[in-house]
Order: sequence, then structure tokens, then C-alpha cells
Amino acid sequence: MTRTLQGGAIGPALYRILWRWHFFAGLISAPIILLLAVTGAIYLFKDGINDGLHRDLRIVAPQNAERLAPSALVAKALEAHPGTLKGYSPPAVPDRAAEVRIVGSDGLKDTIYLDPYNGRVLGSLWDGGAAGSPTMYVVRKLHSLQYVGWFAERIVEGVAGWMVLMTASGLYLWWPRDRKNGQRGGVVTVRGRPGKRLFWRDLHAVTGLFVSVFIVFLAMTGLPWSGYWGKSFYGFAYAVGMGMPDGYWDKYPVSTVPLKDTIDHAPWIVENQPTPLSTASAGVPAKLDDVVRTVEGLGMAPGYAVVIPTRPDGVYTASVYPADVTRERVVHLDQYTGSVLFDMQLKDLGVFGRLAEWGVGIHMGQAFGLANQLVLLAALVAMVGLVVSGLVMWWKRRPAGSLGTPGLPADTTASKGLIIMAVAAGLFFPMVGISMLAFAAVELAAQGVRALRTA
Repeated sequence: MTRTLQGGAIGPALYRILWRWHFFAGLISAPIILLLAVTGAIYLFKDGINDGLHRDLRIVAPQNAERLAPSALVAKALEAHPGTLKGYSPPAVPDRAAEVRIVGSDGLKDTIYLDPYNGRVLGSLWDGGAAGSPTMYVVRKLHSLQYVGWFAERIVEGVAGWMVLMTASGLYLWWPRDRKNGQRGGVVTVRGRPGKRLFWRDLHAVTGLFVSVFIVFLAMTGLPWSGYWGKSFYGFAYAVGMGMPDGYWDKYPVSTVPLKDTIDHAPWIVENQPTPLSTASAGVPAKLDDVVRTVEGLGMAPGYAVVIPTRPDGVYTASVYPADVTRERVVHLDQYTGSVLFDMQLKDLGVFGRLAEWGVGIHMGQAFGLANQLVLLAALVAMVGLVVSGLVMWWKRRPAGSLGTPGLPADTTASKGLIIMAVAAGLFFPMVGISMLAFAAVELAAQGVRALRTA
């Protein structure tokens, strides 16, 4: 029996339409998905990779001795590498080096690594920010295509939206039809011999079934970083009172510098909020040792970093993003008095803010340790398998000299329900909506050309 949906019959016609759109979306998105999956898999293990690449800089022999004061470590770093002090990170654990960030005479930002017990300078690297090294910085930028500019970022945003829609359409195409009771071949098991088209078809379908939840999760938790969707969702979250609550900056003047330009890693929901200003614009700056003592007295989790003010009215900013998402924190301190102006923890965020931070933590493999990393690695490997199996399947069914696209049904009139779903998807994912309109225009133009040829 042909199933129906509001607007008319949707059996074979809807199947072919969705197959065609699923095919084109997958074929066009394949290179980007491969890039996202491979770079994402690498970045999951950035801390371990950084330790392996730069063990001589990042790891020290723990000692039963007091660590040198932050000011003493900074002085030794600047003596060996003259420049302007920008930040300081005390060791998170006894076998870690202290890190001092400077801007050298060449204008480049470098990280100086020191043994915290004796102040010996271990070496330096170009500062990779939250990535932790130049190598992981490149991986991170490739993951978001930020090297190519804003247009490529919009493409990544569109691909993320299409990943969600391809998952939904893929599940519809996978859904068992006309199968005998108990038949599992091609549904949850793979049929055929390796290398045959049936094998690749079932491998693609069954893999998609088991990894579907992870695809949707990774796509949706990555979208808050995107240019258009992320900003729109940020505005919505703030407007409905579920982002960053009002009132946190009411007591003090604020600058025009957003938090994301102050620290390496800012909570998504507050990254565009302004950095506070010190209550005085001149005076004797508080000592770094006192600032560190205050921050640690607040119970800041180990692994935090302190950003040094660069303007006369700037503030000290301490921030930490540990594996335990509930302990992430941002603290601003007055440059001259060292008093706390602003202290934000996860519990202070609205519902969307907390959900976003948990999503980001899991997305980056940080929330649940090695188990988190391994589960996501398996999902990303499966995503690569989906792309490869889809491409192989297409190539094997493709007639020689032809693209081999799934043909349109004889009745190309879209059902009302399908139109509503397409409009809703396009509104929720604007970059997807734009690409839908472009693809629909191409389809209509192609139909017009075919009609003229057969007239």
C-alpha cells in the first residue's frame, strides 16, 4: 500500500525526490565532510599530540619544592626573550611547565616555557592560543576553513545543516519496505560480498543508521561557532533570557572589546559581551603574584590562564576550561586594586548557555575523558566510511560517461508536506535554505531545457 502524507501520495515519487537531493547534497558536501571528520579526529587528541610533539617544552620533572613566584618566572622569560608581557599560565599539575606569553619585537606572539621549580627557560613556540601549539592551530583553522575567509565559513555552516537533513533523508531511504518479517539483511546487517555494489549500499545504509545520532549531535554542537547561525541563535538565546543574564556589567563601565578578543577560549554565549574596564584609568598596577593569589583563593580550577591588561583602563582576566565543564570560569579583576569585578561560572548562564557549553565540551572530547574521545573518534571514522561508501556506490552504479544521478519521478509535483518541511529546514538553517533555492533553480532550468528538447 502506498503511504500518504498531507498533500498527496508520497511513496515512489517522494522516495526518488529525496534520493536525488540526498545524492547531490552528499556528493557536493563530501570533501568538506571528509575535512571536518579528519581534522576533528586529530583535534580530539590535541593535548596528547602537543605533549608528544613538544614534550621537552611542556613536561618537567616534578619536585618536592615550592614553585617560583609568577613574577620571578615572568622576569626570567622576559630576560631570555625580550618583549611585552601578554599572559601567564601556572602549571596545572606538578609535571607541567609554566607558560609566559609575550609579544616580541617582531610583533609575533610567543609562548615561553619554563621549569616552575628553578625558572630554567625550556624554549618557546609561536603561540597557538587555545590549540596549544602551531600544529594544532593549523588543524583547528582547517577544521573551520577560517583560512579561506567568511565565504568558506558559510559553506561549512551550510554543510553542517545539510548533514542533519541528509541524516533524516538517509533514514527515510533506509526504512525497510516490503520485507518479510524478521529479515535483517540491509537493515542492521550488511549483505553481499566486499567489493560488490550491494555490499557498499548496505554498508552505507547500516553505518548511517548506527552513527546518525552522532552526526546530528556533532553538526548541531558545531553550529554555535558558525557566523550566521551562531550569531542568530546567540541573539535569540539572549532575547528570551536563556543566554547570559542581564546585570553582570551594570556596576562597572565596559570597553568595546569583546571577550573573545581578550582570551583564547571564551564561552560561546558570552564571547561577544564586552570586557569590563578598571575603575581607575591610572595608578600602580596590582602585582601578578597578588592577582594569581586572588584567583586561586576563589577556587579556580587548575589549568587557568591570566591575561595581562594592555590598556591603562584594562583588566586582568583569568579563565579556565577544564575537562569538568561545571568548573569552567571567567574572572575579571581591577588592574590597580586587584579586586574582583566579574566572576562568571557555568551555573550563572541561562539554559541555552549551559547546554551550549556542555555540547562544546563533548564535541571537543573534553567532558568525559578518554571515553568521550574514543566514542567520537569511532563516530568520525564511521562518517569517513559513509562518505567513501557513498562515493564508491555512486561510482559503481554510474553509467560510463554520465554523472549517474537518480532520475526525477514522472510526477515531479512536490507534496504540500514536503514543501512545508523544506521551508522549515531552510528557515532553521539559512545557508541550507539558500542552497535549496539555488538547487531548485537549477532543477527547474534543467526541466525547462528538457521540455524544449522534447517539444
